[in-house]
Amino acid sequence: MHELTGLVGEAQNLVSYHLGKLREAGLVATRRSSADGRDAYYAADLTRISELFTATAGALHPGLHLIPPSQRGDLPDTVTVLFLCTGNSARSQMAETLLRDRSGGAVQTYSAGSHPKPLHPNAVRVMRDEYGIDISDQGSKHLDVFADQQFDWVISLCDKVREVCPEFPGDPETIHWSIPDPASGRGDDDDDATYPAFRATAAELEARIGFLLAVLTNGTPPS
Repeated sequence: MHELTGLVGEAQNLVSYHLGKLREAGLVATRRSSADGRDAYYAADLTRISELFTATAGALHPGLHLIPPSQRGDLPDTVTVLFLCTGNSARSQMAETLLRDRSGGAVQTYSAGSHPKPLHPNAVRVMRDEYGIDISDQGSKHLDVFADQQFDWVISLCDKVREVCPEFPGDPETIHWSIPDPASGRGDDDDDATYPAFRATAAELEARIGFLLAVLTNGTPPS
């Protein structure tokens, strides 16, 4: 909440009131940090907001319609993005792959973790079955591997890794997507019961990456 009030320059009670209204409307979700349960992260449902804007424009006049920006071909010559999570075994690996695929290879994507562990079998399965992409030969890497490398964007996906994320050279844009670990507390690592959580995580990453590509295409960082 402190970060939000600082960003918008309004009193905490006013920010809390409007957040409550947005949550009631299903436009904003909140979850407690997995690193520190006292912190809360708020996430806007950009897909739903986009749908409402489109419907509103069409209702005002049939000639008003929102044209989604191209996700390929209109990007700057070189864009580099690093995704980070704790194990580099699922979330960051899927994000790296999805952004590379959705950008047609125009974005140079990487991923790493603070405590790397082997690639999760359900991450491999989801990417293969849902997106037709084979990531079985991708290896997990420690974030120290990229300590001296410059990136345009550094995106943390895990609340824990956000707390230990080092500063990278070149002053990259840094943003945090608070996405729960799909394997956390869900039984055996390769059990079928965990698959829906991995599928939901991949779908959320794909939606967020679509909006990230729109930002990269426009060349304007988020506020």
